[in-house]
Parts: sequence; structure tokens; C-alpha cells
Amino acid sequence: MRSVILPLNPSRFRTLMSYSRSWSPMRFLLAGCLSVLCLVAAAIVLSAEVGAGQAARVGASGMPLPRFVSLRAEEVNLRTGPGTRYPIDWIYRRRGMPVEVIDEFDIWRRVRDHEGTVGWIHRSMLTAKRTVLVTGEPRVLRRRPEAQSPGLASLEAGVIGRLEGCERDWCRIEAQGFDGWLRRGEVFGIGPGD
Repeated sequence: MRSVILPLNPSRFRTLMSYSRSWSPMRFLLAGCLSVLCLVAAAIVLSAEVGAGQAARVGASGMPLPRFVSLRAEEVNLRTGPGTRYPIDWIYRRRGMPVEVIDEFDIWRRVRDHEGTVGWIHRSMLTAKRTVLVTGEPRVLRRRPEAQSPGLASLEAGVIGRLEGCERDWCRIEAQGFDGWLRRGEVFGIGPGD
């Protein structure tokens, strides 16, 4: 059969496709173009859904991800996978230490600690009580959320305190009997939405 080249417009498309029941080069070209258009449209829809999912990601528990929690017990196993059959990678020995939940699988929570170590902890070993861990050099706990405010105490790196709330760049912390303010960047355990 001889190939026929026709101008491509919607009214002629049906006519072109009816010339032959076999696949002509023109049909291959048109099918390819339609396939590409469908793939592009699907990619646009998928990227919009993924972008929306990252903004409001929710874990298996129905809680937002990521989020901060703290260790419930004096001794908590960090495993390489979500189950007791996975080996223990690390043992935490600090009740109240903050960790960031970054993923969930059934009753297991994938967490990240202040040093960037990632692993899985059983949900019964975590509590929603919000704590923070002082990082870096010794930090001055201030009376008010101002850099010039008088200091109440000097907190060494590794001190764990209870998070009471945040206002812009400052967070109210209760640590070792003192109640005052630290900058967000001076502690681990505070998310952008806190």
C-alpha cells in the first residue's frame, strides 16, 4: 500500500486513520506523539501529588512526618530494620533523649538522632513528650527571648531539657531546675513548625 501524507488537523485525523487497518509509518508517528503527550501529562500530575505529599506527609500512625519524640526508657535498642529479627545497631542509654521520627512501618518508627544516626525503634520505647538536647558549646539559658537578656544558667552540650514552646527564633526550655530561653539553633529536637 502507498503512503499518503495529509495535513494534520483533528478533522483529517479520523480520515487518515481509516485509510488502512495495518500500521503505516504515519500511524506509528501519531501513536508515538499521543503516548508522549500522555506520559508528560501523567508526570505533571504525579509531580504535583508528590509535592503536595511532601508538604503534608502522614505516617502509618496518622501522625505527621517528620516529628520529634523522646526515648521512654533508660535503655532503647536501635535496630537496622523494622522488626526484632533485625540486628541491634545501637543501644541508647538516655531516657528523654529527643529523636526525630522520619518514617513508620506498622509498630516500628524509623528515627534519626542528633548525630545523624538512623535506625528503627519499637513505638512502645518512644513518648510524645517533647525534649531538646543542647548541642555544640555551652549555651546560656536566658531570662527572656533576647540576646542581651541576663543569663540564668550555662548548659553544657548533652544536657536534656523539656521543651515548653517556641516564639520565632527562641524556645522556652526547662532544664536542671532552670526555666529560660535558648535559640533554636542551640538545641536538637525542634522542628520548623514548632
